[in-house]
Amino acid sequence: MAESEMEPTAVPLDDVDRNIIAELTRDGRMSVTQVAENVHISRAHAYTRISRLTGEGVLTKFTAIVDPIKAGLRSSAYVTLKVQQHSWRELREQLRAIPEVHHIALVGGDFDVILLVRAVDNIHLRKVIFDQLQSMPGVVDTQTFLVFEDLDTR
Repeated sequence: MAESEMEPTAVPLDDVDRNIIAELTRDGRMSVTQVAENVHISRAHAYTRISRLTGEGVLTKFTAIVDPIKAGLRSSAYVTLKVQQHSWRELREQLRAIPEVHHIALVGGDFDVILLVRAVDNIHLRKVIFDQLQSMPGVVDTQTFLVFEDLDTR
C-alpha cells in the first residue's frame, strides 16, 4: 500500500491544542497574538503549538468560507454516485478536476460517493451532472438532491 493511502494515525492533543483548533476554525485569519490571548497562553507558546499542529498535519490549510449565493453559485445539489468496484482511485482524481465539485466523500451505505456540487444556475448544474458525472467511466448510477437552503454550523 502506498504511503499516501496508509491510514493516518491520531496525533495526541491536549486542551490547549483543542482550544487553538477551535479558535482557528472559527476564524482562520486570526493572528497568533489573538489566538494566544483567547487561549490564555504566551504568543511564543501559541506560535510553537500552531507550528506543531501544522507540521503534524492536524491543521492542513487555512481557508475562507464563501457564501455560494453571493459568489454567484445559485444552484447546489448533493449528488450520490454508485461506482464500479475498484474504480475509486481513478474516479476521485477525475472528480477533483471538476471545479463545480466542492466536496467529495467516499461513504458506506446505499451509494458509494457523495458530492457537493455548486453551479451558477440549474442549467449549468444539469450539464455537470448529466454531461460530466454520469458519463464518467466507473459511475454506475447517480441520484441528485437539490439544496434549497445552506446553513453554516461553524
